[in-house]
Amino acid sequence: MNKQKLFDRFIEIMGNFAQIRAVAALRDGFIMTTPFTICGSIFLLIANLPIPGYGDFMASIFGSDWTAALNAVAGGTFNVLALIVVLAITYKFVANEGCDAIMAAILALSTFLIIMPPTLTTANGEIVGDIIPKAWAGANGVITAIIVAFFVSHVFCYCEKNHIGIKMPGAVPQGVARAFTALVPGMIFFTVAAVCYGICYYVGATTVPELIFKVIQTPLQGLSDTLAGGSIIVGLQGILFWAGIHGPNVVGGVVGPLLIANSLDNQHLIDMGMSLINNPQAKIITCQINDIFVKSGGCGLTLGLLLAGIFTVKSQQLKSLLRMAFVPGLFNINEPLIFGLPIVFNPYLLVPFVLVPLIAMFVTYFSIVLGFMAPFSAVQVPWTTPPIIAGFLLNGWQGAVVQIINLAIATVIYFPFLRAQDKAFLKEEQEQMEMENEGNDEKK
Repeated sequence: MNKQKLFDRFIEIMGNFAQIRAVAALRDGFIMTTPFTICGSIFLLIANLPIPGYGDFMASIFGSDWTAALNAVAGGTFNVLALIVVLAITYKFVANEGCDAIMAAILALSTFLIIMPPTLTTANGEIVGDIIPKAWAGANGVITAIIVAFFVSHVFCYCEKNHIGIKMPGAVPQGVARAFTALVPGMIFFTVAAVCYGICYYVGATTVPELIFKVIQTPLQGLSDTLAGGSIIVGLQGILFWAGIHGPNVVGGVVGPLLIANSLDNQHLIDMGMSLINNPQAKIITCQINDIFVKSGGCGLTLGLLLAGIFTVKSQQLKSLLRMAFVPGLFNINEPLIFGLPIVFNPYLLVPFVLVPLIAMFVTYFSIVLGFMAPFSAVQVPWTTPPIIAGFLLNGWQGAVVQIINLAIATVIYFPFLRAQDKAFLKEEQEQMEMENEGNDEKK
């Protein structure tokens, strides 16, 4: 099998992977968490703006505890992320199957709550019961929430499609009938959850989320928080998008929960009063690196392509396209380039489209490792925030500098490839013009 066939087979496999129901539900479910994480980030950002003297100034006006209300919003979004995830993924999965999505989502939430730790140990050693511990309702419980969502979704859809449930007479209102139909799958979920809870509690003196966190989530987060792991994530995004598959959606649907969990772990260190700079416990590869520093201007860091060509290209086709795409590119929207240039299956731009984000990953990674820039906390900015501004909001002037360096490198790398593309377009335009002139001469 030659290289082209291997590549085609790889793209076919990834395309099929993207169509798997669970992958689609995972992707769409995490997209539904975006309003919560962004809104929580805004309040967290207000409490932690990277401006010297800002905290002291606000404290002098509103008192020393001025961040309490802002942190409460962050606690009601980031710290219940697992609850949002189990609802969102279940809803999306079941809705795509044409079944009762809202009932399934509620059952999934109840199932998740059953297996959560029922107590919390305070700093003084006191055990508090009858609570929902945010430690496991947030980042630490995300993988457990995903597993519960898939289990509930599959079983619920199977029961509904095969009419496994209590059937009510036709005169009974549909809402009441649906509630009784959910009794059988509900008993299945709650029984399984109770059994799992009992096994973990009596055999291992632990709970399901704690066990999954130790056995699955911690190793996966460890793998994602490496230069190799980050490079694989970034490289796959570029290759798939070049091949016409939305790489960030496909890859992000799988690794997005881990990268978010990494950033939330960092936020937990900050909440405990620890610094993230040169802290071996801090995670380096987080969602901000991928979303803001690796994808400035869109996947492929295509703002560098725009900067490389907007004043230098000669072909009319490329001139018009780059001018049209420049403003959207400033806000990280690069579909006009992806599908208009196009970048998809364009041999001229495959190398820089994949290489530039990898180099940006290296630059950002080592900026953090060497202590120039702090690892990222839970603070996020809207994905449409223009580069440099986004870097400053996330990490002060150091973040802005790293984004400028990444854009400068991207511009230099894209330039020779874009120049080759420009020559190809210019040749086509000249040939087209010659053909039109010949046609006009024949008419005369």
